[in-house]
Amino acid sequence: VESLAKLKPVFRKDGVVTAANASGICDGAGTILVASEQAVLEHNLQPLCRIVSHAVTGCDPSIMGIGPVQAIQKALSNSAAPLDLHKDIDRVEINEAFAAQTLACIKELKLDLNKTNIHGGAISLGHPLGASGSRILAHLAHEFKYNANQKTAVGSACIGGGQGIAVVLERV
Repeated sequence: VESLAKLKPVFRKDGVVTAANASGICDGAGTILVASEQAVLEHNLQPLCRIVSHAVTGCDPSIMGIGPVQAIQKALSNSAAPLDLHKDIDRVEINEAFAAQTLACIKELKLDLNKTNIHGGAISLGHPLGASGSRILAHLAHEFKYNANQKTAVGSACIGGGQGIAVVLERV
């Protein structure tokens, strides 16, 4: 812990982001198969979940890490029956580019830490650029298989340049 405390900030001299609390860029690949209800029936597929809604939002690029907040709120309100983040959602995954960024989103959304990034985020799992979204969705989709009590989940990420993206999934 003492060694980690000695690390210098990477973006600003007075900043808080260091190599210890930022995600590492790693190799990764992912595949997500998205199919219509007709294709599921036609090809006898066994879906893990259903996409309920999604949203992409923009925010001030200087605080791009907060992008998941608006995206999650919009995705929840875009569902056919608006969902309450605290009552209706069983799991939340926010891509953890930086610890401070994820903590800001958790604080703003008042998320339950027992339901958020419970298997770790990009700091512990890695941040495979171009594959982080599929990693998050696959993680949430497979959680439905292993957790019989889970009915709905939200996956989200901030996007450099000031965007946020979120998707709401439902057990089938």
